[in-house]
Parts: sequence; C-alpha cells; structure tokens
Amino acid sequence: MDLLVFLVLGISCCLLLSFWKQSSQKRHLPPGPTPLPIIGNILQIDVKNISKSLSNLSKVYGPVFTVYLGMKPTVVLHGYETVKEALIDFGEEFSARGSFPLADRTTIGNGIINSNGKKWKDIRRFSLMTLRNFGMGKRSIENRVQEEAHCLVEELRKTNASPCDPTFILGCAPCNVICSIIFQHRFDYRDPDFLSLMEKLNENFSILSSPWLQEKHNKDSEFTLENLTITAADLFAAGTETTSTTLRYALLLLLKHPEVMAKAQEEIEHVIGRHRSPCMQDRSNMPYMDALVHEVQRFIDLVPLNLPHAVTQDIKFRNYIIPKGTTILTSLTSVLHDEREFPNAKMFDPGHFLDESGKFKKSDYFMAFSAGKRSCAGESLARMELFLFLTTILQKFNLKSVVDPKDLDTTPVASGLGSVPPSYKLCFVPL
Repeated sequence: MDLLVFLVLGISCCLLLSFWKQSSQKRHLPPGPTPLPIIGNILQIDVKNISKSLSNLSKVYGPVFTVYLGMKPTVVLHGYETVKEALIDFGEEFSARGSFPLADRTTIGNGIINSNGKKWKDIRRFSLMTLRNFGMGKRSIENRVQEEAHCLVEELRKTNASPCDPTFILGCAPCNVICSIIFQHRFDYRDPDFLSLMEKLNENFSILSSPWLQEKHNKDSEFTLENLTITAADLFAAGTETTSTTLRYALLLLLKHPEVMAKAQEEIEHVIGRHRSPCMQDRSNMPYMDALVHEVQRFIDLVPLNLPHAVTQDIKFRNYIIPKGTTILTSLTSVLHDEREFPNAKMFDPGHFLDESGKFKKSDYFMAFSAGKRSCAGESLARMELFLFLTTILQKFNLKSVVDPKDLDTTPVASGLGSVPPSYKLCFVPL
C-alpha cells in the first residue's frame, strides 16, 4: 500500500512539474492548443500527416502558433509572408538547427545539416568552397550529369519496355553524381560497394520519412574526422534521396498526366531533337520543361515542414517573445500550395510557372529548397540533375503506365520528414 501511495505521489509531482513548466513557458509565446502534461499536443496531431494537422491548427490560431511535441514548445510558422519574414528578413536570428531527435542521436551535432553556431558556419563555408573546387556550378559538373544521364538511359533500355519499378535505377543516377564529385569516380550500377551505399541511404530516408516525434586533437578546429565524415554522409543523403524521390514522383505524375508528357516531348523535339544530349543552355529555350520541373517540386512538397530551425537568441517576432533555442517549424506546404499564388494549387499544372505568352514565370513562393541561411547547399546541382535527367528520359522514351492513368494514385504513402510516392510500375518504350 505504501508503495502505491508513493507511486501516486511521484506521478502527481511529475504532472504538476510538467504543468508548471508549460505554464511558465507559455507566458509570452504565440497562442496554441492547450497541451496536456508530459505529452503536450501529440493527441491533437496526426503523426502520419503532421503538415496537414498543423495547417488545420493555423486556421484556428493564425500564422504563428505554438504546439507542444512533448514537454517542449515548438513555434509553427504558416504562410508565405510569415515564413519569408523569419527565414529571410530575420535570417540570422532563425538560422539555428532545431531539435530533431533521430538525427541528433546519430550526428551528435556534426555535419552540415544538424550542426549549429561556429561549427555550422565553418563546415558550410568549407563544404561550399570544396564543392566549387570540385566543379559545382561549372561546366565540368554538367558534363558529369550528362554522362550519368546517358548511363541512366542505357540502364532503362535494358528493361526492354517491360513493366518495371524505377526506384532503384532512379536512385543510382544522382548517387553516382555525388560519388563522382566526392570520390572522383562513378560506379557501375551493380557494383557491390555501390549497392551497399544505396541500401543504407534508402533505409535512412525511409526511417526519417516515417512519423518522427520520437575530439582527440585540436579542439578549436571544427574539421575533425568525425565532423567531415558526417558532412560527407549529409551530402550523400541530401544529394541522393531527395533528387531520386523527386524523379520517381515526376515519372508518376507524367504517367498520370500524359498530355503534360506530350507537350514536354514536343518542346524537346523542337529545341534539341532526338540525337544531341540536352544541356543546361537549352533550359532558357524550353519554358515548358522548366515549368514542368518546378511544378513537380511544388506539387509533391517533398519536405512539407522543412528541417526544424531554432532561434539563436531571444527574439520579438510579431509581438511574441520567442526564447533562445526554441524549435521552429516552417510550413513549406503553406507556401508551395498557396492558392493566391498558385490557383488550384492541389492540381498538377506546369501552367503555374508560365505567363500568358507561354514564357517561364518565376515565383518567390517557390521554396522547394527552403530559403535564407539554411537553404539547401546543393540547390544548383539538384536543379541541374532534375532538368537534365528528366529531359533526357523524355527525349529517349515514351512512358507507358501498366494501369489506366485515371487509376494511378499520387498521394504520398508517408509524410514525416519527406513525402514518399507510392510504388508503381511503368514501361520505358524507346522512341
């Protein structure tokens, strides 16, 4: 009996402490749903689609609100104006990386994605400088992407127009581009070491896309072996899975919308023809293909809530006080699917990026690579790969669905860190 009383008292004390902490934290924070002790607002959030749950809460509490994912507050920013104000106008103050338990346990604050402070600034500067030295943004990188696009086409030819799942092949191409940059060497798609690397990358992304609520020498240097190793792993993870998933989604959307594929192929035939390899210089003469790539990224909303940010200092933001270290979630969905900028935003339509005369139309709302100081370091490479890989595939193949296009489902099967497309098969029919 004494033990039972002790347990009840202990649990009661924990609940009271939790309630007191949450009450004191809420004093100057933005409004939000009332959290329960210890578990916070988890019961009010669909962990299979966190982004949708937060969008619903924004309708009640406005563009800046607070939720508790456990005992700690997280401030959510919803809508273009709010996200832009934080990531660009207050870029320095919102530049820290927020808490991300799965990544925190594996990287221990190292690498380019999850580090903070001086370590992050030094390793990001070093990474960008090294990538430029290896050819990022130069013709040499474009040549490597073109070479990989040729190898990709040859692998697709081996399917002999039979139904196939493109996941593996589409993952190999961007991974090999990263290999050619970091190792100065590309691999055969059947190389055992390459297959092992691909397996680990796929496994990691699958874990991160599921519901995610749950030094020996100079210590002044940030360039430790551990930090550099995790940075290289970050480049592989960010440069492989995001691009391959986007490519996989793009082909699914083209199967679903054959009229879009036909328009793109007509433009490719007119500008490039069947025999010359596409190059980045072609993009300025191919507004429809450029719009198609942008629309794929906008529509699929690959990383709905961005990677978590945090504030570097106590900051007054829209009349609220956000304490230093508070995790910030920026809803990229609310920007990419804004109905004012993209009419019928839930519809896949390259016309969202074309003006009345058919010319490509830029949009400040295109934040597929995030924005501000923590925007994707590999954006230029990803843009190049998506344009050249997709253009080369459509130049060489007709894509044929194994089911009626009307029956294809483009709803993501997972929407944790990233939106993962459903599995499907298609036939690559040579032109």
